[in-house]
Amino acid sequence: MTFKFTVVITREGKFFVSECPELGITSQGLSLDEAIDNLKEAIHLYLKDEDLSELNIPNTNPLITTIEVTA
Repeated sequence: MTFKFTVVITREGKFFVSECPELGITSQGLSLDEAIDNLKEAIHLYLKDEDLSELNIPNTNPLITTIEVTA
């Protein structure tokens, strides 16, 4: 079974932190590719141990954007 998940990547010091908001899983790497690969592996391991019929995985892609706020 194949799933499509959202990935949000931020930079924290020398690491790229990758997060899957749908599952609440986070990983990291020293490069973008490494951060994404590590997140894929973490998601795979998570799904391997879960009953997929009980997961509430959305079938639509979320809208992710940025906004500017002046303080």
